[in-house]
Amino acid sequence: MSDLKKIVSNKTNLQVLYEDNHIIIVNKRAGDIVQGDKTGDMPLSDVVKAYIKDKYNKPGNVYLGVVHRLDRPTTGIVLFSKTSKALPRLNKLFAEKKTSKTYWAIVKQLPQKPEGTLINWLKKNPKNNKSTAYTKEVEGSKKAILHFKTLKTLDNYYLLEIALETGRHHQIRSQLSSVGSPIKGDLKYGFGRSNKDASISLHARRLEFIHPVSKNMIDVVAPLPKNPIWQACEY
Repeated sequence: MSDLKKIVSNKTNLQVLYEDNHIIIVNKRAGDIVQGDKTGDMPLSDVVKAYIKDKYNKPGNVYLGVVHRLDRPTTGIVLFSKTSKALPRLNKLFAEKKTSKTYWAIVKQLPQKPEGTLINWLKKNPKNNKSTAYTKEVEGSKKAILHFKTLKTLDNYYLLEIALETGRHHQIRSQLSSVGSPIKGDLKYGFGRSNKDASISLHARRLEFIHPVSKNMIDVVAPLPKNPIWQACEY
């Protein structure tokens, strides 16, 4: 399939959750990469550019700023900037932790308590693109804090809601794995088998922040992936 045909196909399946003159928020599918990488696969940023170009009949190149990323096998909310005015303001919001990000994760084993806080020091290994969680600070590590609570008990799994206090590489995946609760489908962090679609059962569910230009509160919730186990999480 040519790049043009791929863009048309992906653009058709693009789920836009919120859009105005300055920002656009989409619901990422498993397998999509947010920004181009060494794989050469078409990034979500190109698909969103094509969507904007087509919708507004824009001539020439379309501006789009990548504000944050999600891991390739993860689903859910991704925010982009449509203007150079909004991008540095959005970057500042994220850097100063003035956004509220909520994730949902499906696990086989619960952490020791149904809710609580995990504090670790994460060290990234670039060779295998993996972060190791330590209980004490080690050289080259960064402090990682997340809060979790059990939302629902499924037939064979549990649904956790996770609020991040820090944003580290593979933070949720690494920290949950370190307490014996790897995310469903996450082979890299110790789950026993993969999901059929090569996803991991981690979903960026909700994003709240003050709009960098209008100053209105933006509160967006991403619908869950359309598969039986995620649909069982609806309540």
